[in-house]
Amino acid sequence: MKTIHAIRGKRVMTPDGLLAATVHIRKGIVTAITGYNEFPSDKNTYDAGESVVMPGLVDTHVHINEPGRADWEGFYSATRSAAAGGVTTLIDMPLNSIPATTTLAALAKKRAAARKKCWVNVGFWGGVVPGNTDELRALDRAGVFGFKCFLVPSGVQEFANVNEADLREALPVLAAMNSPLLVHAELPEPIELESRRLRKSDPRKYKTWLRSRPDGAETKAVEMLIRLSREFEAHIHIVHVSSELSAPLILRAKKEGLPITAETCPHYLFFAANSIEDGKTQFKCAPPIRDAENNRKLWKALGNGAIDFVVSDHSPSPPSMKCLKTGDFFGAWGGISSLQLGLPAIWTKLSGTDYSLRHLVRWMCSGPAQLAGLGTHKGAIAVGYDADIVIWSPEKSFVVKPMMLRHRHKLTPYLGESLRGAVETTFLGGEMIYDRGRFLGTPRGALLRRGER
Repeated sequence: MKTIHAIRGKRVMTPDGLLAATVHIRKGIVTAITGYNEFPSDKNTYDAGESVVMPGLVDTHVHINEPGRADWEGFYSATRSAAAGGVTTLIDMPLNSIPATTTLAALAKKRAAARKKCWVNVGFWGGVVPGNTDELRALDRAGVFGFKCFLVPSGVQEFANVNEADLREALPVLAAMNSPLLVHAELPEPIELESRRLRKSDPRKYKTWLRSRPDGAETKAVEMLIRLSREFEAHIHIVHVSSELSAPLILRAKKEGLPITAETCPHYLFFAANSIEDGKTQFKCAPPIRDAENNRKLWKALGNGAIDFVVSDHSPSPPSMKCLKTGDFFGAWGGISSLQLGLPAIWTKLSGTDYSLRHLVRWMCSGPAQLAGLGTHKGAIAVGYDADIVIWSPEKSFVVKPMMLRHRHKLTPYLGESLRGAVETTFLGGEMIYDRGRFLGTPRGALLRRGER
């Protein structure tokens, strides 16, 4: 592991824009940003040359699954994948671990499982499930960054979905704690109705899976959540927005001044339904990937601020759970592995558009950091901020191959895709932890607590 006291580059992404500059670091903190030629000769330094120097990504939607399902993914493999993708901070979802992070005791078990295994900084969301309202204050005091719930079955029995009555019980508590509630926003009734209509349809056809999760399931959920946010003055964050029809609802709520935020994911912006072949269950996720026009309008929603940022929703499983042999979309586990690939996937689609590196930083660094309450010291290269930094080449292209992936299982819909934007080096608190395919030293990522640096 190598401690660095200064990083310089001809393209340093700062809050003031792209500069030729030197970033000075002391004890893991950025202490100054000076001219390109003010580069100390008597210190450990790194010259990035023409590569982009950017704040490390913050990914607030990652399913690590340990303890209990470490054969799906674990802290060691997930955080290596993060480091190789330029992600320096991630927040772990309360499922699919066993136990789920819905009690103080479960949080303690998760922290114990993570100790000394994390290559990057890791924080934790708590969970809202039926009947655990009495646990929420204790979880908040223990440092969870907020809470997650599902309005439809989550796919695992340890994390039951909630209904409006459950939310009415939990939201006053969360509002009093100023703690965000992250919601999987699909209502079950439209899904159940459509599923009955599709009983005799071919489960191998992607269009069958797509039709089974109609836009209305998401938009009706979003309407309910906006109404509840207004009533309880509670911060509600809508995860993995998949439907462009949700965007104007969210934008109107924001203009009204409601504490509503939203995210989407790389797979909703990169792929489109008409290019997904039947039986290709590696593309299965919920909500589903929709058509190309929907994709285009999600980009527009990012541009106009309806959607705040982009995070992975990295949700891996053993390949056997994806039903690759049968191609059954309804039997397959719904989740996409992409933690390492978010930066190049989004940059590939940004290239040739009106969007810039400034947008990329807002959508993948500072935006997620703000949701987690980390915006005062993560998500930017600025004086006083943590020296969590990624060096990457926007011009370099590569083809995604299994051997380059660091997460536990290599199955991902990105296999074979040509992407632009290769991560070269990742620094955590000024220490080089990843460099061109090599990991340096041992895991030194911190286990974060809300309200503590």
